[in-house]
This record gives sequence, structure tokens and C-alpha cells, in this order.
Amino acid sequence: MKDLLKILLLFSVLLLAIPMLTFLKPRDTGSVTAAETEEYTGTAAKAVPEIPADDGDKLKVLDYTSGQVEEISIQDYVIGAVLAEMPAAYHTEALKAQAVAARTYAVRQREKQALSPGPELLGADISNDSSRYQAYFTPAQAKAFYGDAYEGYYEKVAAAVDATADVILVYGGEPIVAAFHSVSSGTTESAEVVWGSPVDYLVPVNSAADEDCPTYLEEVSYTEEKISALLGNTLESADFSGEPGEWISIEERSSSGTVTEMTAGGASLTGTEFRQVLSLRSANFSIEYEGGTFTITTKGSGHGVGMSQYGANAMANSGSDYREILSHYYPGSELIIDN
Repeated sequence: MKDLLKILLLFSVLLLAIPMLTFLKPRDTGSVTAAETEEYTGTAAKAVPEIPADDGDKLKVLDYTSGQVEEISIQDYVIGAVLAEMPAAYHTEALKAQAVAARTYAVRQREKQALSPGPELLGADISNDSSRYQAYFTPAQAKAFYGDAYEGYYEKVAAAVDATADVILVYGGEPIVAAFHSVSSGTTESAEVVWGSPVDYLVPVNSAADEDCPTYLEEVSYTEEKISALLGNTLESADFSGEPGEWISIEERSSSGTVTEMTAGGASLTGTEFRQVLSLRSANFSIEYEGGTFTITTKGSGHGVGMSQYGANAMANSGSDYREILSHYYPGSELIIDN
């Protein structure tokens, strides 16, 4: 349990702050709240029904900009979360999978607050502050984001959410840490590699279709001055006085390609730390130095743990339903009705 709690805390820190932007600039995200520290009571397993269950459950959402707390149905919250987290142009079955992940997140967060309320939430279960919580669009925000396409996309997402009403993912009777990301490197990553401790259902799985994503590869370049300044401000023991071509060295990778050990200016750090300093899309990268310029090429987008959103869409386009998608990306988890 202590190892899992470490992951939950680290996961919260690593969530990126901005909502999903566009299909061509996918978001790095995940499904866990800030500072989760309590055990959950669990939910009795029930079969997933053909007819959606009642959506009367409520969620208290704090608007962190105004300090106001609004109580809305979990269904409405999940619609807003899916609109913010996944491109609405994706296949309906992928949107259903995202809806279940988003609902699992909300239920887990609500249970956490019931056991140990966080004073920063002012009595709410969750906040719309996407630097600490799952991204969420209010209707007004969704309209502004989607423009003229809003009505059609809203209906599509709402139908996907309604079709999975009250369905959540559990493992051992508890709502899972439903981590997700935009695009994997072709194989998803383990929680142990990224956050330091293993989680049974957050393990590497094949997601080869991600390699077909238009944004699978990204190249970014830095001058010697820029990269030494950025890294020097973070790594106190780093020394960039030597030959620039020898400043940075990748020492070890995980089986999924994530850089786990490297040095910069003689100082040791992880690929995830390097990614954060340079705002890279992922921690699966290669580095080349030539003519005073460092060129970094990343694979995928996000931390790589849990469900790949692009991969989920590819599975859906190949005929998989949301149950098969979730079973693939969260092996060993179960779908139940939470009510």
C-alpha cells in the first residue's frame, strides 16, 4: 500500500497543467488526484447492464478561479472531462473507454475526499484546476473550444458517456488509478519505471498503432547556451565547461524505451526529469549534437502509463469495443457498476 501511495503522489505532480489542445498536439495526462493518501472501501462487483443506470450521483466541483463550488451530476462532469481530455473526433468506442476512465477518476477522488477532505477543495470533491486534477470543460468552455462543431461533438460525447453510465474500473474491489496518455512509444510503460513502484494493472502492453500517429516523432533543437542554462539551473552539481558533444549521455532505457538513467554535465538524472526541464513530449528520446546544436527526437506523447488515447482510437477503428480497449490497457481490472 505504501508503494501505491508513493505512485499516487508522484502521479499528481507529473500531470501537465493544460487541457487537451488539438488532435495534432495531444495532452499528457492521467487519472489520479493530488495527494491521494487513503485506502478505499471498494465497491461490490455487479454485471454491466445493457440499459444505462440512473445518473443521479452528484459531484461537487470547485471552480478554482472563483472559489465557488457547484454540484453537478457525475454524468455531466464526465461529459465535460471527455470533451477536454480526448479529441471528440475519435471513434465512439474510444470515447466510451475515456468516459469510463474519467468516471473512475471522479469516483476515486470523491471517495478520497470523503475519507480525508483536503482543505484546498473548500468542501468540494474535485477542482477544475487541470494542473492538479483531470481536465474538465464547462459547457461554456466546450463551446468556446469547439466553436461551430460544438453541438455535434457534444451529442457524440454525451451518447458515449450515457452508454457507459455508472461503469467504472476496479482492481481488488477499489477504483483503479486510471492513468492515460496521448500517444505511447509503441509499447506502453510501467508505473514502476515512471513513478518508482509497481502497480499490477499499469504494466507495458503493445500499442504499435501509435507509431502511425502524425505526431509520433517530434524534433526540438537547443543551442549550447540554452541547454546549459536550463540544465544548469536544475542540476546544481552539473559542469558544462567541457566539450559540448560530451555533455549529455543516455545510460539506460526501459524495455519500452523510456530513458531511466542519464547524465548531463556529469550529474545523474532520469529521463522523466530531463523531460520536465526541457518540456519534452515524452521521456523516450534520442539526442544528437552537431555544429553547436543539440537535436532531441522524442517518441510518443505523455508519460506512457495506462491507456494510450491514440491507441484506443486505433483499436476502436479496428473493431474493438470499449470493454476490449480497457481490458487491454488495464490488464486484470474489472468493469463494474458503481451505485
